[in-house]
Amino acid sequence: MTSLPWYQSAWVAAHAIVLVGLGLYGMHRYSILLRFLLHRKRGPKPAGTLQSTPSITVQLPIFNERFVVDRLLESVAALDYPRNLLEIQVLDDSTDDTTLRAEQKVEELRARGLDIKLIHREDRSGFKAGALEHGLASAKGELIYILDADFLPAPDVLWQMVPFFADPGVGMVQTRWGHLNRSESALTRVQSILLDGHFLMEQTARSRSGRFFHFNGTAGIWRKVCIHEAGGWEPDTLTEDLDLSLRAQMKGWRFVYLNDVVTPAELPADMDGFKAQQHRWTKGSVQNAIKWLVPVWKAKLSLPVKIEATFQLTCNFVYLLLVALLVLMMPIPGLAPEVQWGAIPSLALFVVGTLSAVIFYSVTALSLYPRDWWRDLLHLPLLLALGIGMSLNNARGVVEAIAGKRSAFVRTPKAGEAGTAQKSYSAAKSATMWGELFLALVYSWITFDAAWDGDWLSVPFLALFAIGFYFVSWPSVRRRLSRPERVPTATPPSSHDLPKKSEFPVPAVELGAGSDELR
Repeated sequence: MTSLPWYQSAWVAAHAIVLVGLGLYGMHRYSILLRFLLHRKRGPKPAGTLQSTPSITVQLPIFNERFVVDRLLESVAALDYPRNLLEIQVLDDSTDDTTLRAEQKVEELRARGLDIKLIHREDRSGFKAGALEHGLASAKGELIYILDADFLPAPDVLWQMVPFFADPGVGMVQTRWGHLNRSESALTRVQSILLDGHFLMEQTARSRSGRFFHFNGTAGIWRKVCIHEAGGWEPDTLTEDLDLSLRAQMKGWRFVYLNDVVTPAELPADMDGFKAQQHRWTKGSVQNAIKWLVPVWKAKLSLPVKIEATFQLTCNFVYLLLVALLVLMMPIPGLAPEVQWGAIPSLALFVVGTLSAVIFYSVTALSLYPRDWWRDLLHLPLLLALGIGMSLNNARGVVEAIAGKRSAFVRTPKAGEAGTAQKSYSAAKSATMWGELFLALVYSWITFDAAWDGDWLSVPFLALFAIGFYFVSWPSVRRRLSRPERVPTATPPSSHDLPKKSEFPVPAVELGAGSDELR
């Protein structure tokens, strides 16, 4: 057999490494599914009875939330908990009229007998982490309940969570996110599927099998002493929730996850908003991987805990593998050798890649929505396409984290019930849209060429690439061409704001390779 030129040998090696890497994360998804099925009926139970009812401080970090701040404060005011044991902190970093709206609502609620105060900062130092830490210094509660601006807690949610703190070793209790606008559009439907996979499958599997899992930034209660012992909120990553969760669990604190207690919230209805959110989550997750992988492996933890933490911290590197695959699949003359793979390797790639995602999210839908689960299944092809389409945007977040590039915490625009936020609040325009549009055109041509040659096995996979990049690029391009007026959603970071410290059938990869980064 004639040996290949070095550059073609390198191409084959690179292709094999990428596919093995993607297959590894696909196999990990099967392990999550197995652990979920094994432990799904073993829900947590409070350890005994509380000696006394603990005091609670509700922290509400907000930044330019004029459309949802009233709704948020009314929902918190309706919490069923003794008024003498409930404190509410509105941690406001806003630069628009949200502050005035919040002040008016706070005065109204104070007149109704609530212990509520507005704490306004001018400089946003440390962004959300800075606001939470600033409020913590004066918080009176033994427990700290954190809610983002678009969340609507049920009146009895505190009574469903507080009993678990009868165990002095429990440091945090997290609830599952619900979706206020799940059926608004194809984009929100697909987002809900992704989040459901994370919150039902991953969080349940990890928490009930003794692995680390993380606070999701909102809709959970912390024991204040746990936050202090773990070192407090630190602003050196964009996912301060994951960072604090790791520090607390490595110090021996235990977390409880309640998958049957739901706190609904609003999903980004705008593609640029969704891309900005995903970029922040991805970048923050990789920042934590850089910060914590070595300490996790040096710590006195069991091997299963270390392995699961490694998958959790590194899952977003899948986007680099996917971008590499996009390049390797391009028909560059003279580079790609004529290599034919047999049916067994092709089937294996399908099983560990695409099929694992299909099974994972099918089980999620069947578990959560037994009456209309089929609606989620109809959206699975679009979910796979979206994951591919987001690869360039999220790979940028991975590279920025590795390079140590600092950036502001960009909040996600929220519309509230008025549905007008997109006219006033807009996410920053996508930085990757032209590359995404280019890849949409390239893979449209590759798909057409494969069909012309009769390579029907590859056509469905290639079509997912083309559809995915069209799906994520065109809304951004259309918005750029229309040039709407924009209200900034984040102030530019100043120095004190920044943290201190085609030849082969290929597996489709969906967003997050397991959505571990979703928070």
